[in-house]
Amino acid sequence: MREIQLKDAKATLSAVVDKAVAGEPAVITRHGRKQAVILSFKEYERLSRVPSFGRLLAAFPGGEDDIAPRVRKPVRKVDL
Repeated sequence: MREIQLKDAKATLSAVVDKAVAGEPAVITRHGRKQAVILSFKEYERLSRVPSFGRLLAAFPGGEDDIAPRVRKPVRKVDL
């Protein structure tokens, strides 16, 4: 992903947006630090639909017996 300074992004915003729509997002930097990302709306929608890990776990259709029990190793004296 290419990086572009904020002042350059302002000056060429139309071109930056055109490239993002074409599949080339850009990281906008300010004073050398990454501040924002320009990407296509289609890509934004795709990323915003990704469910969280918690939601995936909550939606698990199986029962408790479908998940293997956790096996714990005995505690060593070094670990105490």
